[in-house]
Amino acid sequence: MFGLLLKHKTTQLGFLHQNAYFVAKSFTSINLSDSTQQLIIKQKHSFTVSYLINSCGLSPKSALLTSQKVHFEKPDKPDSVLNLLRENGFSNTQISQLVRSIPQVLTTKPEKTLLPKIEFFRSKGVSSSDLTRVLCANASLLGNSLEKHIIPCYDFLKSVLLVDEKVLTTLKRSPRYNVTNNMVPNIELLRRLGSPQSVISFYVTNLPRTAFVEHTRFVNAVQEVKEMGFDPLKTVFVLAINVVLSMSKPMLDSKLELYKRWGWYENVALLAFKRQPNCMLISEDKITKAMDFLVNKSGWPSADIARSPSVLFLSLEKRIIPRCSVIQLLQAKGLLKNDLSLSTFILPSERRFLEKFVIKFQDKVPQLWNVYSCKTYHLEVGHQSEKTQVSRHSSSCKFFF
Repeated sequence: MFGLLLKHKTTQLGFLHQNAYFVAKSFTSINLSDSTQQLIIKQKHSFTVSYLINSCGLSPKSALLTSQKVHFEKPDKPDSVLNLLRENGFSNTQISQLVRSIPQVLTTKPEKTLLPKIEFFRSKGVSSSDLTRVLCANASLLGNSLEKHIIPCYDFLKSVLLVDEKVLTTLKRSPRYNVTNNMVPNIELLRRLGSPQSVISFYVTNLPRTAFVEHTRFVNAVQEVKEMGFDPLKTVFVLAINVVLSMSKPMLDSKLELYKRWGWYENVALLAFKRQPNCMLISEDKITKAMDFLVNKSGWPSADIARSPSVLFLSLEKRIIPRCSVIQLLQAKGLLKNDLSLSTFILPSERRFLEKFVIKFQDKVPQLWNVYSCKTYHLEVGHQSEKTQVSRHSSSCKFFF
């Protein structure tokens, strides 16, 4: 078919120019190959495609796809848009990113639609570097009305967050807002439940994608979290809302089943979820590896992990294994109690851990630093011994205990 198309390209392309609307509408009903469709599009939008490649830095494939969303036959308007963006600190890479995200920006009147938005953000004290980052992360702002969307959105966020810097952070983290239908009622619901300013500010700044979801979904998530016993006065309340809105019910059920297999039955899993809701967002592979090491290889009770679920977020190789090796050596020497909880040595900062468990005992256990810093160690659990190797540093030291 492609050979036939080339053979009659003059006739066919003439037909396409005269019947472009019919051809475009018929893509879904006529069985044309991808290469044929791309040839048709490229012929129809040849100037646009060329401009997107040469002036906006898009790849040929990206330019072809983008040309289906925007069309122009003269460079005057897009040139004026690019000039305005460059004058306001946008790099070529950022311009390419903007054009891919919102190609219609090339056909706007820059002095009338783009410049007022840029000047609005500058009036809020936004630096050139921050301005370009905000607009690249949230390109839809350039396509929204300044008076009807951007100003009301900004003013409401400022009333919630109080500080311009937090407003900008929020704008960078969420691409779209529905002020009337979602943003206002969602925040008002949290306020009615008694959530303090600090909790609401944390939620809006750090998790705006779920803070401003469709209001009905938000109400249902809040109700579900309340029924679990979460306190609206605490930050974990909004963290739990975020988890419920981020995961489908099958995904959440699957994660709960995984924890059950490691001994977290319903009451234990709920305890862990209430202490650290984000433990449900950890990948199953990461959970399995951490639990296997802590429960099977190191002998820590599963319930102890449920009381400190934040342990599961930490790196197995860089943090959990090295610290466990130090603690078990100290316990083997009778220098620490055997009922030490995970949180007392896994969660503290590096400096605090070294001071409390390495430097303090280094005179009594000279090899302690090697146990912590080297790559080969031998863990002894109960009456069984298992050798585990972890690559942390290039050092080739070996020790056994």
